[in-house]
Amino acid sequence: MQTKNTKEDLFPKGFFKQFKSKENFQTYFNSLFKQGIEEMLRAELEEELGYSKHSKQGYNSGNSRNGSFPKTINTENVGEVVLNIPRDRNAEFEPRIIPKGETISGKIEDAIIGMYSRGMTASDVCNQVQDIYGLDISETTVSNITERIIESAKQWQQRALDPVYFAVWMDGIVLKIREDGKVVNKCVYIVIGLKADGIKEVLGFWIEKTESASFWMSVLTDLKARGVEDILIACTDNLKGFTEAIKGVFPQTVTQLCIVHQIRNSCKFVVWKDRKEFCKDLKKIYTAINKKAAFDELQAFTKKWQHKYKYAIASWEQNWENLTNYFEYPLELRKIIYTTNTIENLNRGIRKYTKTKTQFTNENAATKSVFLSIQNIEKSWTSVIQNWGIILHQFLTIFQNRCKI
Repeated sequence: MQTKNTKEDLFPKGFFKQFKSKENFQTYFNSLFKQGIEEMLRAELEEELGYSKHSKQGYNSGNSRNGSFPKTINTENVGEVVLNIPRDRNAEFEPRIIPKGETISGKIEDAIIGMYSRGMTASDVCNQVQDIYGLDISETTVSNITERIIESAKQWQQRALDPVYFAVWMDGIVLKIREDGKVVNKCVYIVIGLKADGIKEVLGFWIEKTESASFWMSVLTDLKARGVEDILIACTDNLKGFTEAIKGVFPQTVTQLCIVHQIRNSCKFVVWKDRKEFCKDLKKIYTAINKKAAFDELQAFTKKWQHKYKYAIASWEQNWENLTNYFEYPLELRKIIYTTNTIENLNRGIRKYTKTKTQFTNENAATKSVFLSIQNIEKSWTSVIQNWGIILHQFLTIFQNRCKI
């Protein structure tokens, strides 16, 4: 039967008496760690070459040892260590224990990315790593570690999507980004889709200075190239050029402008003392039982307020068809398509994670933060939307053969 090892089995009697302080022991332990890792690296190279050092088997083998090079790594337990990494003449050897490019342990890298994803600045991350792990890292190191997120974001942005989305919500959030030596406002346009199982999914985001029909055409073409064959209903703010673009890519899609945004835009023209009564009258329009009743309320509203706020009323008249499509559907379905609150909640979440960054050094920095924010927020999107059973039945009844479940 195997007996449990004791410290006497591992070290000679009196071995620990040579250390007069904790620092002496730490120095010895660091040296032991370094020797152990380097021995493991040499064993890896020997396995790779297929023969031991100085063995005749290595003659004319096509590859051989080629000395070593120093590499500094930060470890979780012993801090910074300079290792001699062996190499071969053909440069084919790739150590498994200390992978190429790795200078900080994976656990610490994950912690750094986690801190960064929750809105901490590079400086805050450096201080936190020093406090928790006792490691001195630079802001450049944090930037380099988080740079790998860009590749993850690209893969995520190019992933395959479902063939049909029952609804999509589109909106944008403005961030300050440095470009050509100046800080400019750029909009991050985000698209959320409602899948056939009732779960929401962020389909992607795109950073642009301005929106246009050609911009939205490129976004929608991107979605189509990733596998989207049909969108049943698209809910948006009054995005510039979007309506024309979606008809060119998904001609059967119903477009619904956000009522909440429309109300806000109308109220910009209304003085404070009139706003309460103005909004009360507006409510009669968008809460009407059907489209005809809503139009009758609009006419009454126009008659009452036209002389004072014609610009506020004009936007309702101009956008009437795209504002009132939701009246064609049952009440449960209306509630999820007449407003872009779904995506506004996401935008608030992104603001929460990015509020400490008053401006971004470049577009890549903004991409990293937005992508990580979305990843964090989507973790909570595990439940179907409220009344999904009823809403699914309504979708299947109204859109019939276009629904794929």
